Amino acid sequence: MPTMSDAPELSFVLPCHNERDNLRPLVGALRSVAERLGRSFEIVVTDDASEDGSWEVLRELARVEPRLRAQRFASRCGQSAALWAGLQAARGRVVVTMDADLQNDPEDLPRLLEPLGQFDCVCGSRVASRRQGDNLLRVVASRIANGVRNRLTGESISDAGCCYRAFKRECLGNIKFFRGMHRFLPTLLRMEGYAVTEVPIRTRPRQAGQTHYGVWNRLFASFQDLLAVRWMKKRLLRYEIAERLN
Repeated sequence: MPTMSDAPELSFVLPCHNERDNLRPLVGALRSVAERLGRSFEIVVTDDASEDGSWEVLRELARVEPRLRAQRFASRCGQSAALWAGLQAARGRVVVTMDADLQNDPEDLPRLLEPLGQFDCVCGSRVASRRQGDNLLRVVASRIANGVRNRLTGESISDAGCCYRAFKRECLGNIKFFRGMHRFLPTLLRMEGYAVTEVPIRTRPRQAGQTHYGVWNRLFASFQDLLAVRWMKKRLLRYEIAERLN
């Protein structure tokens, strides 16, 4: 186990399923922006049992890039499981999560890192740029889904479905992961007392592979998770120690 002095400054954590043609340019772009910022880094990719040769590409990349660390699930487990497995493996003092489809722009990294001086977690928001990378149906579905989430959880996150986030490592200490939790990470962090903010980021059109999410995922499939998070917020234990002896 590395000490804090041995740990890289940044851990890029990427869940991956069938993103073979996006992996090479993505790893290259992350390496370029991190080196330009003068930050030590690692790239942690969890392959969620891809069937398109993504793992073979990761094998090739790992041979020439020692800062790439990859792991593969034995069977399909979903995005939340792949994200959690990557977070468990990450060693960086700051963790950056993002999708592996290249719709998140690595060049937006400074926008996410700069507010960490005042906040514990910085979330990307694609609200202003979604029309550049998504069709109208996906834009409308996302707006409705975010509106419903915020109404039921009492939140104000404009783009809870965006996984492009940067946060301090200590934020992971007490987080409870469950299937679908990646959509609610900002809420879960706030429940633990961490300061969360959003910054606008760009959305790029998908150049390769197929999207894994449609209207069903955004509007209906996560509704049970939403109710669970609402219940957790209502039942959360809150207390403050007034004094201690011995």
